[in-house]
Amino acid sequence: MSFRKRSVVVSQPGIIAAVSKDEKVAVPGVRPSPLDGRATISTGTRSLDGLLAGHAGLALGTSLLIEESGTTDFGGVLLRYYAAEGVVQGHHIHCLGVSEAWARELPGVAAAGGKSSRSEEKKPVDDKMKIAWRYERLGEFGVGAARERGAPHTSNSSGSATPIFCHDFDLSKRLTLPSTAQLHFTATQTGSILDSSDDPTNSPFTKFISQLSTILSSSPNYIHRVIIPTILSPALYPCNSSQPAILLQFLHGLRALLRKYPSQLTAMITLPLTLHPRNTGLTRWMELLSDGVLELAPFPSTAISAKTAPGASAMHEEPPQGMLQVHRLPIFHEKGGGGGEASGFGDDLAFALSRRKGLVIKPFSLPPVEGDAEAQGGRPDSASAKATKFDIEY
Repeated sequence: MSFRKRSVVVSQPGIIAAVSKDEKVAVPGVRPSPLDGRATISTGTRSLDGLLAGHAGLALGTSLLIEESGTTDFGGVLLRYYAAEGVVQGHHIHCLGVSEAWARELPGVAAAGGKSSRSEEKKPVDDKMKIAWRYERLGEFGVGAARERGAPHTSNSSGSATPIFCHDFDLSKRLTLPSTAQLHFTATQTGSILDSSDDPTNSPFTKFISQLSTILSSSPNYIHRVIIPTILSPALYPCNSSQPAILLQFLHGLRALLRKYPSQLTAMITLPLTLHPRNTGLTRWMELLSDGVLELAPFPSTAISAKTAPGASAMHEEPPQGMLQVHRLPIFHEKGGGGGEASGFGDDLAFALSRRKGLVIKPFSLPPVEGDAEAQGGRPDSASAKATKFDIEY
């Protein structure tokens, strides 16, 4: 007498095999959020992924507005990392206001397997922990992060390679665009000042919204990334683009597409605050129509000192090049959204850009004062030594 589990549905064997095969198909570059399981993609910057409300990535169906003051272009670097990650993952890239020459400046993928991996291979096998057998698999500090940056590792029981969610890029290299890359560029119609008007029918963004809607409806199985660099800049957009009737209609249309295709589309926009400060009504409306708002405040060139902290030279840390302020994060969860200590939200954050590590966001801390001998590791005087000895006695 044969027995059959109640949970198994009786059907044809061929149909069961087909369903199980379709369930294993996963979209490249997409993984569930550790908070609520919603689909997320990487921005191409690991520290920025860890900042986005604890979802470890940018949730699909959301937009991110990056504001920057001054004449620097750190926001443009984030856009290039965002686009390069999409090209490597096989996503559709939609760029507004720039030509195909912008895609030739995307950073290349960093070479996997550096000095850290070679040193691990040369390490003898007998060099193990002698505390207990259950601690033999524990590695050294920082080894897990180094392996995550390298080649894909096998974590499944079947031995299949786990795809990389966020790649490492090198600014000194250029990304070789594959023949299958889906890059769409829409140039804005620049006109004279006399042709500018408040009529929404003359909007330079109408063509972009219509093309994006058509491509989204025709390719439902792909991820799409919208990139809008330096919006409202007079070098890329016509004069009438800064009219509220035209710009707000475009942002409402983009937001409607994000809500209509919540599992396919994300957007990242940069805004120069020097031309459009945050105290203006137009910038405030742009922030309200965006799901996440970040502000980059680079330090002046005179404020970046060549000296670093005494401990920073040993860890090869780059000096901070500016401050990062978080005004809003996309999709807070009812559990708290991963803010606070988990993502660094609410703390003083700084960013530094390097060639190999990219743009790194970390908590900001002031270096010790030059006259403070104790903080710099020097020999304190007798009075401070007595006070310190008295304070540590319990």
